[in-house]
Amino acid sequence: MAADEVNPDELEIADELIAERRAEAPGETPEDMTAWQRPITAAIDVLNHRAGQLIALLMIPLIAVVVYEVISRNSFAILQNAGFEELARSLGLGPTLWVYDTSRMIAGVLFMGAAGYGLMRGVHIRADFLYRNWSAKTQATVDASLYLLFFMPSMIFFTVVAAQFWWLAYSTGETMQIDSAWGPLLWPARIAMPIGGFLLMLQGIPEIFRAFHRMGKERERLFVRALPVYLIVLIWLVLAVFQPEVVPGGEWFSDIMSARPNLSKPTIGLIMLGAMLFVIFIGFPISFTLIFLAFVFGIWGANFKLTTLLMTLNTNSTMLNDQLMAVPLFVLMGIVMEAAGLMERLFASIQMIMARVRGALFIAVLIVSTIFAAATGIVGASVTLLGIMAGATMSRSGYNVQLAAGTITAGGTLGILIPPSIMLIVMGPVLEVSTLDLFRGAFIPGALLASLYLLYTLGRCWMNPSLGPILSEEDQPDTSKFYGAEVALICLGVLTICRVFGLSLGGAFGFIPFGGLIVVSAVIAVAYLAYRKLNVLRIVFPIGVLFHLAMVFVASGEGGISVWSIIFAAFVLLLAFLSKPIYGADAEGNFYFSQLWDEFFAGLMPPTILISFALGSILLGLATPAEAAAMGAFGAILLSVAYRKFTIPSFFDSLIKALEITVLIMFLVAASNFFGAQFSSLGTPKMMTELLLGLDMSPYLILILVMALIFLLGWPLEWVPIVLIVVPILLPTVEALDVYGLSRYDMMVWFGILVAVNLQTAWLSPPVALSAYFLKGVVPNWDLKDIYLGMMQFMLVQLFGLILLFLFPQLVLWLPAVMSGN
Repeated sequence: MAADEVNPDELEIADELIAERRAEAPGETPEDMTAWQRPITAAIDVLNHRAGQLIALLMIPLIAVVVYEVISRNSFAILQNAGFEELARSLGLGPTLWVYDTSRMIAGVLFMGAAGYGLMRGVHIRADFLYRNWSAKTQATVDASLYLLFFMPSMIFFTVVAAQFWWLAYSTGETMQIDSAWGPLLWPARIAMPIGGFLLMLQGIPEIFRAFHRMGKERERLFVRALPVYLIVLIWLVLAVFQPEVVPGGEWFSDIMSARPNLSKPTIGLIMLGAMLFVIFIGFPISFTLIFLAFVFGIWGANFKLTTLLMTLNTNSTMLNDQLMAVPLFVLMGIVMEAAGLMERLFASIQMIMARVRGALFIAVLIVSTIFAAATGIVGASVTLLGIMAGATMSRSGYNVQLAAGTITAGGTLGILIPPSIMLIVMGPVLEVSTLDLFRGAFIPGALLASLYLLYTLGRCWMNPSLGPILSEEDQPDTSKFYGAEVALICLGVLTICRVFGLSLGGAFGFIPFGGLIVVSAVIAVAYLAYRKLNVLRIVFPIGVLFHLAMVFVASGEGGISVWSIIFAAFVLLLAFLSKPIYGADAEGNFYFSQLWDEFFAGLMPPTILISFALGSILLGLATPAEAAAMGAFGAILLSVAYRKFTIPSFFDSLIKALEITVLIMFLVAASNFFGAQFSSLGTPKMMTELLLGLDMSPYLILILVMALIFLLGWPLEWVPIVLIVVPILLPTVEALDVYGLSRYDMMVWFGILVAVNLQTAWLSPPVALSAYFLKGVVPNWDLKDIYLGMMQFMLVQLFGLILLFLFPQLVLWLPAVMSGN
């Protein structure tokens, strides 16, 4: 392990956040660094450190305003339905106009304003395949060269253009008018762009000085001697770009930038794609590489004005994206829950329950990843949270790193597919189909992929037990003689509570005010008594079985008992059969609920319920994903207080760590969106698709080629440009294909899910699988090579699932047809 690398064994999971997180304190510099460089480095580090601390505090008002909106709006609806509308109005309850825009602006300031802090803390991920094999001097030389050639010019351009963009909003009094009912002024939020860009550019100076220090005095002298010439050239370049008339040769340079290239734009785009794949392997941080290449090839292929326009619009769009606002909130939720010890207890409880099963933590990861996928819909947040929760735990338990990394990244990418997927929401209008049908169509594929992951990991563990070891005998939990009855009764109890809760949400107990809340509370109280006392359990148990069987007939209605009703009834009867030992003569002495279940409820139920409520609020239309994230973060704080783990210093530390992860994810998203927009503007995707449309092939083969193209474009592009730019270009061809005799509407629903699964597969595909960098960021002791090898295993599993969906369209189309009454 390198000297400046954090030792994972000495930290809690919540501290293992950033792959290259700097170990020294802000402002601390090596004693042998060149004397005049030390105070400059320390001053800029401290400046960005203080800025980061202040910006992290913005998460508190962000949570506060969103939680206020959710509580106010839903309290008004509940009181109105109960006949207390006048009381609700007198209390000032109801929807607000200002929270939506305020929360978006705060969230945008979070990652943009803290970009310099993120660089100071070392959170910007790099691909280190080549880089890590070089000597320290070579690494430092490459870093210094790329910071001087790539970073400084692009960040100065970014800052100047962002300042112009802010001044335009300030001087004209521009407001949010397109997507805002409130219409606030834009300049207070946009000012984070030039300030954040300036702080980021400023932080590049200490990074250059640190590279000078690492390369040795001899090489440093060469760079220092060249600095005056470099500064003159840099100043001339900036003035030639923005004020060409004030410097010699400026107008000549401006003419060169405006000249038409000899190559076609699509060809330039292909070169741009190749350059991106090459440069990131040199080891420079990916975000800055994407920004620099987008500037260079944008100016070459189009012009400076169009390039800067794309930069400002994409950055501003990322800052004000209400869906991406969920990233810092879900990250904070995971960190706070981890700080409270809930996630450790969650994985520990599942491992103990399945102590005799190989790969128990793999099962836990896939269960939790499915829940998180449904709650977040954002891959970066899902992989990050799973890495925080499970990474170090798996390492300490002796699990295979490759299989563990593959499980986490594959489970995290389920957020692309499983509702409420943000991508499916955007895709609905593009395909001209109902988003609800896309959600319905995604349920079975999501469950199918999660099941394939589970079968693969458990199969590997069955063939090679060392991949996911079973707990030793002395570490296995103490259980009663009738452990099978314990499991069956717990399942039946949880099933009953969930069933009653579902009926309450459906309004089955609405004949009295707050009837659903009263009934659910009563059922939970009775279940608790039954859990604690055997005599009460013996009475409640047959009532619970009869309740479920009665619900089978009620739910069947006039249509008769369905196949699913029969399966459900059989499952309940099986649980009842397994639970019959509680009536035996020796039940008093040999049957009891093990202490294991106390740990199960304490570790598993609170976070699961919290995440389930977040998902439920989205599916029921009670809250948007961002609102659900805020409620989840607020709930995590309340749980931390309830578990007596909450302190002001620890909470502030959680805010700082959440900010670092947010910068890691969001700045990478903003940079890739800028790169993707520039790549698309060159027309390269269109050129590639036109070649495909001109081919005379079988419709099935054409569809396979379309999927292959989308898969390849999933490397350099975010799903946003693919869904909004590439997919519409391909739609005429796809609509004309006669595949399986599907109608146009069914074809679009099926195609939409295929695209989602395809892009999910691309997220698991080296060399540009961002999931690997997100995971590397939170589990620094895992080698990126092992992460890639693990991901490739699950990429093959994913491809198998994609083939099944391609061969059997009804896996997608069956549920939408059934739920729509067809």
